Amino acid sequence: MQNRQVYFQDWGLRDYAQAWAEQERVLAETVARKVENRRLPETEQVPTSNYLFFVQHPPVFTLGKSGKPEHLLEDEHVLQEQGIQYYKINRGGDITYHGPGQLVGYPILDLDNFKADIHWYMRTLEEAIIQTCTDYGLDAGRIPGMTGVWLDHAEQKNPRKICAMGVKASRWVTMHGFALNVNNDLGHFTYIVPCGLEGKEVTSLAKELGHPVPFEEVSERLRRHLATLFGMELVQDSLSSL
Repeated sequence: MQNRQVYFQDWGLRDYAQAWAEQERVLAETVARKVENRRLPETEQVPTSNYLFFVQHPPVFTLGKSGKPEHLLEDEHVLQEQGIQYYKINRGGDITYHGPGQLVGYPILDLDNFKADIHWYMRTLEEAIIQTCTDYGLDAGRIPGMTGVWLDHAEQKNPRKICAMGVKASRWVTMHGFALNVNNDLGHFTYIVPCGLEGKEVTSLAKELGHPVPFEEVSERLRRHLATLFGMELVQDSLSSL
């Protein structure tokens, strides 16, 4: 009983804590549906729903559960003075930055509707980002042992990370996701050791291309690649429904 329909919402600019709470709520509802289905005859089971949320955040640093607090290089009081939030959260990975002009994606997918394999899930997310970068003439790819999407991934003379990733899964239902640097201010990355990787540069589509990139165009292309690679049927969803 696989349901590959995915409800898409663009949240625009939204506070990180609010977006995190909404993800937690939707994940909990999806997991509860799965648990209830196991108690029911197959003829009475209700397919789980899938969601894809795109969002931009006001400036915020988030530290994953395996991250090191010392990878935040500024005092938290300094961040408060500059209006930058800081959260220790329950995704995998280390510390990263979110801010306006960065395309953040939160897929809340029941992988039993697709493929119950976290490695496959992460590599498929990366592939969607890689293909989006290819649309703009950039040779993006993976570096073994380093989650995310990189430029100069082959020769690695000056590897630059363009997309960070960190996820959580409960009963094969995912949350958190990826952050693709489009037009965002990269200066804030100097406040941290991005993803805990010393000496690795962070870049963006705008920096690599030498000009700002139409944000909605990037969003549309990335949605198309995600839909194709996952075999999704994307459905535009009303914000009022959640």
